[in-house]
Amino acid sequence: MTATTQVVHDRSGLATARAAAAGPVGVVMTMGALHEGHAANIRLAREHAATVLVTIFVNPLQFGPTEDFDRYPRTLEADLELCRDLGVDLVFAPAREEVYPHGDPQVRVDPGPAGRVLEGASRPGHFAGVLTVVLKLLQLTRPDVACFGEKDYQQLTLVRTMVRDLDLPVRIVPVPTVREADGVALSSRNRYLSRAGREAARSLPAALAAGAAAAGRGEPPAAVLAAAHAALTGVELDYLALTDPELRPLTEPVGTDAGPVVPVPADGRARLLVAARVETTRLIDNAEIQLSRGDV
Repeated sequence: MTATTQVVHDRSGLATARAAAAGPVGVVMTMGALHEGHAANIRLAREHAATVLVTIFVNPLQFGPTEDFDRYPRTLEADLELCRDLGVDLVFAPAREEVYPHGDPQVRVDPGPAGRVLEGASRPGHFAGVLTVVLKLLQLTRPDVACFGEKDYQQLTLVRTMVRDLDLPVRIVPVPTVREADGVALSSRNRYLSRAGREAARSLPAALAAGAAAAGRGEPPAAVLAAAHAALTGVELDYLALTDPELRPLTEPVGTDAGPVVPVPADGRARLLVAARVETTRLIDNAEIQLSRGDV
């Protein structure tokens, strides 16, 4: 275990530590309860930067009134130990008052149309809260590189769009989804699943695999979505959608609205996304798939 990880909790400490940082800085933003998925982000940040900075902050703005803000796990000491094991240079773990010193912000980032479908339709206001805190943390940490996991694909897409549209001087690096041995995407919420719930959760990656297999057989988008839907068992489906890489739907989704259907991209690249409630826990997953050029 390295003993060189610096931990700061306030803006002034962060500013001092950031000013002393050597070389390019890479940031990994988290809400804590760190697991191997976060570790993958940290390792990739190390490949792109000389100094790795991790933020740990449970952001209240992205939780709806019926969601699990108070229930969200806080495991700061274990998180710091993992950061030390991974050689993180700096951890910023602020209180709510440090991030929002004037109370909840009156001005928030509008995620645009892509933030009001899929997760945005199921969780109104969620992405305004996400992008607002991401923008604030980018301003405070001033990284050269920021790593975001593909498990939260819609979030990754919206952060990329915000960085592009607002001319932010940072490069966004995607990190492939890390999965457990049974295929379930790593999530801090997995700990809430019972044994039966865990069995049901396996149908999410199974649905993605079924959709990818249908695409590999050259089936059209509607058949790909139907194959994925048929593989879902034991869950309360929120949505299942097949989109292009920018989240525009290639066929009518199952569940929440995703906007008007668009043609399959010329290169056949697509994204299959699913959200479902397993017992009392809401899980999301997604995968890139390749549609046949015959569907163009």
